[in-house]
Amino acid sequence: MPSTQLPSAAGCVLQDAGLEWDAIRVPRQTGLAAVAVLGPQCGAVVESGDSRSVVYFFVPRGTASDWELENTKALGRGSSVTIPPPRRTQGPGPHWRMCPGPHRLITDANALHTALTDAFGPRLGEEQAG
Repeated sequence: MPSTQLPSAAGCVLQDAGLEWDAIRVPRQTGLAAVAVLGPQCGAVVESGDSRSVVYFFVPRGTASDWELENTKALGRGSSVTIPPPRRTQGPGPHWRMCPGPHRLITDANALHTALTDAFGPRLGEEQAG
């Protein structure tokens, strides 16, 4: 079954997760810290560009069924993600924080989990100390 693509006035499309990829939704600041930790291992990343302040990482299909990490949400079958037009790197609205490229859409799920754990770690420790 092809992915649902519902275009918006801004050129964004709504695509179903769980067909070609799953997605991991993460609070913006933590997600951007994970992008820095991942470096060249990071695949494409979409920023919501709205009041939710979240980013989406694309991971291999099937990852959502086993994903467990506090403060994140795994999106598989039955979920969708708003995908911005290619090379749209600024808001308002959804935009790419890391643009997809010819072999650069998917982030390795284990590497992402480790990067997010590292990114969440200091913040959780600071909250407990304060």
